[in-house]
Amino acid sequence: MSRRLRPWRVALSGVWIALTALRANAAEPVDVQLVLAVDVSLSMSAAELEIQRHGYAAALTHETVLQAIADGANGRIAVTYVEWAGTTMQRVVVPWTTIATREDAERVVAQMSARPPSSARRTSISAALAFGGDLFAESGFQSARRVIDISGDGPNNQGAPVAGIRDELVGQGITINGLPLMTRGGFSSIYDVTDLDRYYGDCVIGGPGAFMVPVNDWTQFPEAVRRKLVMELAGEPRRAAEAARAPPVVLAAAEPSVDCMVGEKMWRDRRWLYDNDR
Repeated sequence: MSRRLRPWRVALSGVWIALTALRANAAEPVDVQLVLAVDVSLSMSAAELEIQRHGYAAALTHETVLQAIADGANGRIAVTYVEWAGTTMQRVVVPWTTIATREDAERVVAQMSARPPSSARRTSISAALAFGGDLFAESGFQSARRVIDISGDGPNNQGAPVAGIRDELVGQGITINGLPLMTRGGFSSIYDVTDLDRYYGDCVIGGPGAFMVPVNDWTQFPEAVRRKLVMELAGEPRRAAEAARAPPVVLAAAEPSVDCMVGEKMWRDRRWLYDNDR
C-alpha cells in the first residue's frame, strides 16, 4: 500500500529542492579551488613557522603567480589557508576567498599575518588531507580543478594511514600536491625520514597531474612555493617551463617504493624514548 505524503510535507520538500538547486546555481565559478595546508607540528621551530607564512605570502603576491591567475578562463581562483598538526589540530587561518587581483592577494596575506602561528603535537597528514577534502564541500565555488597543496617535514605518525585517505580524495577528483621540507632546522632525531621526498611521492601526492617540489634548505622555500603555485594555476606551456627548472619537480609515483606506514612504525618504536609528542 502506497503512503501518501501530507500537503505540507510535499510543500517543504519542494522548497528544499528549490533551495538546493539555487545554491548549486549560485556557486561562483573559479579556475581552481586551492587548499593551502601548512604543517605546524612541534618539529617546526618558531623561525621556520614564520618562514613558511612569509614564503606563502610572497608567492601569492608574486607577479608570475598573479599573471597565472589572470590568464585563467575565469581570471580568479578560490583559496583557503589551513595550519595543521595532529589528528585534532586543523585551524583555518584564511577562510575561502577569491583572488583575482593584487589587492585580493594582499588581503589574503593580511589575514595570514594577523596572528602568529602556533605549534601543536604530532603529525597527521591523513587528518589534514581529510579536513582539506571536507572544505571543498562548503567553499561556495565551482571549478574544474580542486587541489590540496600540503607541506610538511615528516611522515604521518597519527590517525588513519595516509595512503588510504589520499586514494579516497583522488577518487573524488581531488589532486594532492606536496612540498616536503627536508630542512632539519627544528627538532630532529635519528628517527626522521631521510628520504621524505620519496615518501611524499609514493604515499601523499596523487590525482591528475600531481607533483611535489622538495625543499632541502629554507632559502629555497619562497621560490619553491612560487613555482608550485604557478604550476597549479597556469596553463600547460608555463607548467612545463616551471617543471623543467632546477631543482626538479617530482611527479607522483605509479607504484610505492617506500613503506607508507614508516611514520607510524617509528612513532610506536620510539615512544618510550620521549615524553613530548612530535
